[in-house]
Amino acid sequence: MLKFIKMHGLGNDYVYMNAIDQEINNRSELAKYVSDRHFGIGSDGLILICPSDKADFRMQMFNSDGSEAEMCGNGIRCVGKFVYDNGLTDKDVISVETLAGIKILNLNVVDGKVETVRVDMGEPILETKEIPVVSDEHPVKNLMLKAEDREFRFTCVSMGNPHAITFIEDDVREFDVEKYGKVLEVDSVFPKKANIEFVNVINDKKLKMRVWERGAGETMACGTGACAVAVASFLNEYIQREVEIELLGGKLNIEWNREDNHIYMTGPATTVYTGEIEWK
Repeated sequence: MLKFIKMHGLGNDYVYMNAIDQEINNRSELAKYVSDRHFGIGSDGLILICPSDKADFRMQMFNSDGSEAEMCGNGIRCVGKFVYDNGLTDKDVISVETLAGIKILNLNVVDGKVETVRVDMGEPILETKEIPVVSDEHPVKNLMLKAEDREFRFTCVSMGNPHAITFIEDDVREFDVEKYGKVLEVDSVFPKKANIEFVNVINDKKLKMRVWERGAGETMACGTGACAVAVASFLNEYIQREVEIELLGGKLNIEWNREDNHIYMTGPATTVYTGEIEWK
């Protein structure tokens, strides 16, 4: 039997497991199994808390299709809550190793439980080869792509994983994200596919967005996506360096710090329930 905790950050939900104290085999297949919303637990993927020789913990993340991903902003906030609330650490500042580098988390603890987490997401990546995206532009702000019956202009940013952001006049709440997202995700200009963000600019301090996540489809929220959207919005002179971003699952506060060039993301982390499953 494997013990798990179902958690979410603004509705971006994952199954979390302690891979320090229990052996977990066939991890990619396990991710597909637990993510199934009809026959499994139901989630956007699987996140494992593992030992690290570089940081306090290591986060291993799988999308719902079984593919391993570099990083998840909503997911890593829940990692902070998981390790503190379950007694794996007593520190309110921790380091977490990811495939996108080591991230520093500041845990806001209320009555012995973590309520919100501020994550140092590091510097945004704008080099085309590192995003990666096929383009001669730097930074990439005018990438024109066609999907179905429409053409979109994209700004591309990596937060350890690739993001393509487009600003639309349509009401993003009513927009057909699936129709266009599933086509754009796999466009040939994205060698490793891409997360696709559709954004409304409300004013210079507030944005609304929806996201089609690579390997998962549309999710309620995406932390790295919100960070990438903030960067793209600043580069296109829509906002200043601090912004509130409204996603389907709630709101995140994003700051692009001028002094260290790092992106700081603050948002909630929530435990849904705990349980056990049988696994081979």
